[in-house]
Amino acid sequence: MKALRICLAASGGGHVRQLLDLHPVWHDLNFFFVTEPTALGHSIAADHPTYFVEHFAWGQTRLGQWRAMLRSALGNLSQSWTVIWRERPDVIITTGAGSMAPLLLFGRLTGARIILIDSFARFQSPSLFARLAGPLAHARLSQSAASGAKWRGALVFDPFRLIDAPRPPKQDLLFATVGATLPFPRLVDWIERAHFEKILPPQVILQVGTGGKRIAGLTCHETLDYADVGSILDQADVVVCHGGTGSIITALQRGCHVIVVPREFSRGEHYDDHQREIADAFAARGLLQVAADYDAFVSALAATAAREPVMATTNPDALADWLHAYLTSIGKHRHA
Repeated sequence: MKALRICLAASGGGHVRQLLDLHPVWHDLNFFFVTEPTALGHSIAADHPTYFVEHFAWGQTRLGQWRAMLRSALGNLSQSWTVIWRERPDVIITTGAGSMAPLLLFGRLTGARIILIDSFARFQSPSLFARLAGPLAHARLSQSAASGAKWRGALVFDPFRLIDAPRPPKQDLLFATVGATLPFPRLVDWIERAHFEKILPPQVILQVGTGGKRIAGLTCHETLDYADVGSILDQADVVVCHGGTGSIITALQRGCHVIVVPREFSRGEHYDDHQREIADAFAARGLLQVAADYDAFVSALAATAAREPVMATTNPDALADWLHAYLTSIGKHRHA
């Protein structure tokens, strides 16, 4: 009996990290990854069969990046078709976003079953990717009740859980990260200013992004692989990050003080303001602090001395159980 060929498809950062969290579902199946060539993507490729496709997002047009988007989209179309033609997956499981759209279209045209899991980042309403790619999907899975109610036909699996355990021991270390996909000079500039004003802890590690500015006197990396980030988070007392769910959740899991600096559309830092939505939703649960300007950032740093960190994680067990059952059903139907 031929095993189902499973394609695990997601763009860089938090999207593909959510697929990694579903390891119990796919680890013993006939699978391969499709993602973007980020540091995390290359880490995945070191351990698993992986294809890379170029990054593009619909939101680039809102920033006036039409030409760049079209060039990347054309490259992505060719790459996605090559993957589908070579691999002929039976099932595509995706957490989005835009760069996965051609893959889903070609997969659907060649008979693949599409399982679309909307990003945990979308608390209040489905993402643009979910709304646009939803008609291609055989199954729509939301990770928020509020968002799922606005996405017709979606099943809801809310993975958020608090961790009731002692906080692990920490060093007097601050880790600042801009994430894997986009640059974030404003966050780097704030760290540089705070360093000059001598208000940072004695140890600072800064991930600045590809081509990002390095700051004299600080340990700076353009990129860090997944394992290295985990090792740093195990030690870090304070984490300063953009508003991506991957960065936030991995820091909360390890008991770090988390200060989020959301990227802003008005500054040309992202394609929309969903990072503010994410940050505010986590802050409303008392899990982190949000800094919209430098003064708020300084206040948040000072507040960590008296603030008790809250540990939290995402537990995808219910979603994993559903996926197991669904894939089993597809396999039986294919071989009936």
